[in-house]
Amino acid sequence: MKYTQLGRTGLKVSRLVLGTMNFGPVTEEPDSHAIMDAALDAGINFFDTANVYGWGENKGRTESIIGNWFAKGGDRRDKVVLATKVYANMAPDGQAAWPNHDKLSALNIRRAVDASLKRLQTDHIDLYQFHHVDRDTPFEEIWQAIDTLVQQGKILYAGSSNFPGYKIAQANEIAARRGGTIGLVSEQCLYNLAERRAEMEVIPAAREYGLGVIPWSPLHGGLLGGILEKEVQGGRRASGRAADTLKDPAARAQVQAYEDLVGKHGLEPGEVALAWLLTRPGVTGPIVGPRTAEQLDSALKAVELELDDELLSGLDEVFPGPGPSPEAFAW
Repeated sequence: MKYTQLGRTGLKVSRLVLGTMNFGPVTEEPDSHAIMDAALDAGINFFDTANVYGWGENKGRTESIIGNWFAKGGDRRDKVVLATKVYANMAPDGQAAWPNHDKLSALNIRRAVDASLKRLQTDHIDLYQFHHVDRDTPFEEIWQAIDTLVQQGKILYAGSSNFPGYKIAQANEIAARRGGTIGLVSEQCLYNLAERRAEMEVIPAAREYGLGVIPWSPLHGGLLGGILEKEVQGGRRASGRAADTLKDPAARAQVQAYEDLVGKHGLEPGEVALAWLLTRPGVTGPIVGPRTAEQLDSALKAVELELDDELLSGLDEVFPGPGPSPEAFAW
């Protein structure tokens, strides 16, 4: 495994991040524990989750699965850089949140941290991430809450997720004015070959302010994982966002061109999609969310995969990025 610094911090993290969203809803607890053991054995030390994972009636279940894994001992907790998130309504689906039980008020942040710590069976969270922008809560209040939690030893760093570039700038400028807080150190955003809009403003803002970029959905919901070849072979068919995308003939042709290009180089589509992200400036490491140990093995190969200039140019031709702002829309 290869490692890098998380943004401008001294924290060393693996270049692949283990995403745990499937733990509970898709992957049962024993298999989830086996995947986490395999990830740790492979050198992955960066685990990502969220308080809402488990979904529906089981929100928080994923954190509980991780907590039970930590409780097994064997230095599991000590070896892991643990990231979780706050924002969501934790009431069961269909029920309105009780006032102050969601978003980023100081009250909810304090409550949510304590609940996550209990489920995770740990005394601290290494990276506490804001899962979404809260347009109603000023950053002065958010940073006051975070500073208190840092002083109490409950969290070490704060990060964002799904933030636009201007909110990254706003958050860190206010942190700098307040003094005594490090501000955001990471941004977790939707970024992959097929969805490159983050290159316009989010990633430049993250790099300007020293945030590590942690892309989620690196295979774009399976679209970049060889989905057309799997259909031909009678394997898993596209579903969700990938299936909707493939209804568009132009998009389907684009995905076919991608698979043809990768096949020409004798490589696997999913591994190339991950390896491409590892070449992108500012990217700390993509989040991989394996449902099985076999999927984890495939993702691990991407860390050692070297993409030559010919392939990189071909990928840009198939999936051209928008380019930086303002050129992307002004000229």
